[in-house]
Amino acid sequence: MRGVNNRSLQHNPPLYLAIGFLLIIVVGGILLSLPISHTSGEFIPFINGLFTATSATCVTGLSVYNISQDFTLFGQITVLILIQIGGLGFMAMTVFIAFALNRKITISDRLVIKEQFGQESLKGMVKWIRYVIFFTLSIEAIGTLILATQWIPQYGVKTGMWYSVFHSISAFCNAGFDLFGDSMIQFQNNPIILIAIALLIIIGGLGFGVYMDLFTSKRKSLHTKLALSMTAILLVGGTILFLFLENGNAKTLEGQNVFSQVLNAFFQSATTRTAGFFSIQQTNMMELSLIATIILMLIGGSPAGTAGGMKTTTVAVLILSTIAQLRDREETEIFNRSISKNTALRATTIIILSLFWVMVVSSIISYIENIRFLPSIFETVSAFATVGLSMDLTTELGYITKVLLIISMYIGRVGPITIAYALFRSKKRTLTKNANGKVMVG
Repeated sequence: MRGVNNRSLQHNPPLYLAIGFLLIIVVGGILLSLPISHTSGEFIPFINGLFTATSATCVTGLSVYNISQDFTLFGQITVLILIQIGGLGFMAMTVFIAFALNRKITISDRLVIKEQFGQESLKGMVKWIRYVIFFTLSIEAIGTLILATQWIPQYGVKTGMWYSVFHSISAFCNAGFDLFGDSMIQFQNNPIILIAIALLIIIGGLGFGVYMDLFTSKRKSLHTKLALSMTAILLVGGTILFLFLENGNAKTLEGQNVFSQVLNAFFQSATTRTAGFFSIQQTNMMELSLIATIILMLIGGSPAGTAGGMKTTTVAVLILSTIAQLRDREETEIFNRSISKNTALRATTIIILSLFWVMVVSSIISYIENIRFLPSIFETVSAFATVGLSMDLTTELGYITKVLLIISMYIGRVGPITIAYALFRSKKRTLTKNANGKVMVG
């Protein structure tokens, strides 16, 4: 970091953030392409190693390989490290190493941390990152212990503990990689495992800022209220919707008792927070359920956390600003607070860019792979929103499609706005303002 010019970094920290993620992905791709990473003991095509590294670093979960069967322990550990880096953010891991080496955190470091976690000022950045690391490791440790109660008796201490550590980190980081080959299907009637995984997903997806606010502030911020409200609405609404649509589907929920049906409907709703674990096969779901899953995946989790997607608060701001416009209100208001027009414009920009990218890439993939549009958009949204759910297409995709999905995962994790700022933001601000002109809309 010290080799980077501080002045240029202050002008464009998003570029530094984008390059940092890219370098980690490339290094991960090289490591995962080596013979030591694979049970075959041979080199694999770099595009496949890069795809897996991108999916892990961007905490997506899509993979052209079966992680448990095709990767050695070295390969699995590499995937897990990439997941942890991707979940925390590469800046958090960089600062963690700096702490261990007793190195001073520079102003350049603080600027990139501010950008990555969406903070408003540089004040308290070191305290913030300490909190993020401590909170993450604590929750992952608790998740590991809970899962270990189920998997150590079944698989033994060594394997059971490894499974517990891997899946706890993968769940909290909203990655969705598993070591079973069929995700959580074999545990669809085990409430302890499904609820533990679901809670790890939800906690990771709420965002670190929400917990900092909950634990340290007496008066909760508007962001915290919006994030919690939207998450609750989407979780409950998704559970009810999947339960309604799938309880008569013989391939998914039909035949299970009521508790098991509710449990698996809830798990499906939770995993669309961008985790990628599943307890029922996605290809067996009703078409309406798949469309609902696409919508929920695209919304994703909350900002400054481990989840992807357009984000819950982004969608909430767009909905609220639309309601305000329909009611002919000048201000967008919620919880006795107003939302700035700049925030509403940013939310609109994120959603437009996201939908544009998803539609274009889905159309291209549908054409070049000669598949229906629904599986194509499902896979694209899963990649862009860093979810990892799949309709069993990932292993059959061609070179061009893999490249498109790699780019989608990268943009989805770093953020379309961050990418745009990194590439196009001007260092100079103009002081002039053109006269207003009238344009008819609607």
